[in-house]
Amino acid sequence: MTATTQTHHQEAISPARRLVMNRVGLWMFIISETFLFSGILVSRFYLWGGTRPHLNQLLGMSVTLILVTSSFFANRAEVAIKYGDRKVFLRSILMTILLGLLFLVGVVGMEWPSAPVKPTMDGEFNVYGAVLFFMTGMHAFHVLTGVVLLAIVARLGARGHFHAEHFWGVEAAVIYWHFVDVVWVFFYPALYLMGTAVGPGH
Repeated sequence: MTATTQTHHQEAISPARRLVMNRVGLWMFIISETFLFSGILVSRFYLWGGTRPHLNQLLGMSVTLILVTSSFFANRAEVAIKYGDRKVFLRSILMTILLGLLFLVGVVGMEWPSAPVKPTMDGEFNVYGAVLFFMTGMHAFHVLTGVVLLAIVARLGARGHFHAEHFWGVEAAVIYWHFVDVVWVFFYPALYLMGTAVGPGH
């Protein structure tokens, strides 16, 4: 296929069909990510069984509430741009970014340094620390990715890129953000609530 033919082929794809293809691609990506996080969750129950390390319950609940609240603002941003309310859209998307950053500070900046277990302790591999840091680390990486994506969307939105008839970028970013939040809804009880606490402070 020549470059000219390929260009004509791309132009022949209608905006509606392109949008459908984009949505299918996004959901295929999310399904693949679901398998990844499901495997991580299974490894937690296989390696920890009916136990868990003694973690900061207040901190765990706090970061969970922060992330759940961020989904509210993400949804608010999407609804606002659908109705052409750019002011509410920008405020809501920036609030979502702020809450995402607060979640990262809580997990990486506070939970990790204060955790009673580390991946290695006394020069030996520690299964509790390894699972804890791997689960929270993988999730934190995806939250960071979501924050970057939302920041790009906010920048484009401030420049007038999105409007009531064209907001796929916002929709895609918000869907991804909701997915990351749902993952934590499963990770939080698996890490903080389920099983008998073992180790210091139990």
